[in-house]
Amino acid sequence: MSVILTLEAGGDPKALEQYARANNEQFRDVLEAAKRHGLIAHRFYGSEDGSRLMVLDEWPDRQSFESFFQEQDAAVRPVFEAAGVTAQIEPKFWRELSTQDAYGWGA
Repeated sequence: MSVILTLEAGGDPKALEQYARANNEQFRDVLEAAKRHGLIAHRFYGSEDGSRLMVLDEWPDRQSFESFFQEQDAAVRPVFEAAGVTAQIEPKFWRELSTQDAYGWGA
């Protein structure tokens, strides 16, 4: 069963979007590398107050993400730096619980 990964940090969502527009090829290259490592789904989110960022990914397993991140660390860090993230980013991994009430996402 796949895992959900979240990364959350203080940062500027608008600055991240501006960086993405100015560095489209870099984002595409990182995405292609992630897909080679098994990425299932990926999104960046910004808080409504404009002070926090979140990455929400789905991966086949934790090891797939860790392999990707080890390979792409040098390409990923400038993205967070451009958004003003200064704190260490710690990924959190989540497993789906069997609760008999799943809805959406192909449940």
